[in-house]
Amino acid sequence: MGPSVRVAIVRHGESTYNLERRFQGLLDRAVLTERGRRQAVCTGQALQDLSFDFVCSSPLQRARQTADAIVTELNGAGQSVAVQSSPLLKEIALYNWEGMTFDEIREQYPDDFALWRQQPHQLQMGDRYPLRDLWQQATEFWQWLSSQPLQREDGQSPTILIVAHSGINRALVGTALGLEALTFQQFGMNNCSISILNFLNGLDERAQIESLNLTNHVGDCLPPSKGGMRLLLVRHGETQWNKEKRFQGQRDIPLNPTGEEQGRLAGQFLQQQTLDIAFSSPLKRPWKTAEFILQSNTSAQAIDPPLGLIPIDDLQEISHGLWEGLLDSEIEAQFPGELAVWQATPSVVQMPEGENLTQVWERSFTAWQQLVHQTAAVGDTATGLVVAHDAVNKAILCKLLNLAPDAFWYFKQGNGAVSAIDYPDGPAGLPVLRALNITSHQGGVIDCTAAGAL
Repeated sequence: MGPSVRVAIVRHGESTYNLERRFQGLLDRAVLTERGRRQAVCTGQALQDLSFDFVCSSPLQRARQTADAIVTELNGAGQSVAVQSSPLLKEIALYNWEGMTFDEIREQYPDDFALWRQQPHQLQMGDRYPLRDLWQQATEFWQWLSSQPLQREDGQSPTILIVAHSGINRALVGTALGLEALTFQQFGMNNCSISILNFLNGLDERAQIESLNLTNHVGDCLPPSKGGMRLLLVRHGETQWNKEKRFQGQRDIPLNPTGEEQGRLAGQFLQQQTLDIAFSSPLKRPWKTAEFILQSNTSAQAIDPPLGLIPIDDLQEISHGLWEGLLDSEIEAQFPGELAVWQATPSVVQMPEGENLTQVWERSFTAWQQLVHQTAAVGDTATGLVVAHDAVNKAILCKLLNLAPDAFWYFKQGNGAVSAIDYPDGPAGLPVLRALNITSHQGGVIDCTAAGAL
């Protein structure tokens, strides 16, 4: 088990090929557009609150131009970092598709293009499987990075910046979580988006996603939908028990003043997002958070009567049973050793007189599927709001990637955080995690909410 490491992953800014809707791959012809250069500068400014110890970029010029612009902003703010290039950060090799427009590929290679959209890990070009090769490349990058001298003299956790491409960045996230290549299309990665991974036990262990595809700093509240329906999954604002790190579970604890402000900020953040239907756990803390969001939302208030909330009982937080109301120290005193098991292997814990994670997995995802179909019934491009709890949200996100309860800690869920899940091919299609745990409306790219016990 190694020291903790924080990694910020950035996709390059808009390129000339992005603008022309061409597949780029390993081609090194595209450069940043003027908009792409502005995006890179804004990204550097957004990252100034982080102190970086190591910066690594793809050598392809669209990524290197982005990295150089970011580092210029960082060094202008008092840091002293340089960019190192790695061929392991190059984009996926798509061979004879490279340089072609999306429309040209769709017309000339209709079957392969459909395979790329639905089962990209099965796409074969000649004797190569491009996505399988990319997955191996990402794995080798993490192995290489773990061999670098990243230790800080002050003993603090190092912070790494990676600047690369849509495909390789998705592979980096996927391999960091131990996912198979078939999940490739389930992650969003927009131009100059920021994603944060926490390797809490070193680079040789699984990562936690702190945030994915943050775009607020480049002018998009959330990454734009690419068609189909969208569900916005929100965690409730802070309670006093969150602040005290007291386990609350299904105890009906209300928001504290900070939580109310987080609800208002989430409402302001989502003010211009069209909402067509809204759901919430019936407990006070998510319900009030949802009310703040609806009260600020232009579309929700434009109809008569204003959009209301639908209570969903199965979205309630995990029942901690006899742990509810207790602090960590009190749990340890009454149930020696069990808290350490929960923190290390939560999937094996049966809460005394409460639930286990398998039960939460089953009921929360059954509720989620119900919400998906209710939202789809409103319209093919409808947007639904879902406000719930830490464990429930984590269970839903894990299930969307077919992850079992032992992956519980893979996703961070801050108080008032927003995630966007898209269904571009309808409710029966593959869900896309377009953005995860976005808390930038509360200040900065790092989740600084209390979060606390569940």
